[in-house]
Amino acid sequence: MMFTGKTKSGFAYCIPEKRIQNMELLDALTELETNGAALPKVVNLLLDANAKQKLYDHVRDEDGTVPVEAVATEIYDIFQNGRQAKNS
Repeated sequence: MMFTGKTKSGFAYCIPEKRIQNMELLDALTELETNGAALPKVVNLLLDANAKQKLYDHVRDEDGTVPVEAVATEIYDIFQNGRQAKNS
């Protein structure tokens, strides 16, 4: 089963459920609550290399920078979409 959707900014994703059900992802999300430096680990566990690159390109600034806050917002939106879908 695939976990698909689109964030508020328009980033489309398709994540295998196996990645969502990964205990290491849960560990990284728990760490992220107190340590913002865990964000790359969350991104790597959630998205494959291709999807990660697409996410970075999606939020990339005009000068080529990938803002940390923009990536965090997209990841948050992905999980919010999942929570809403689960409650439907």
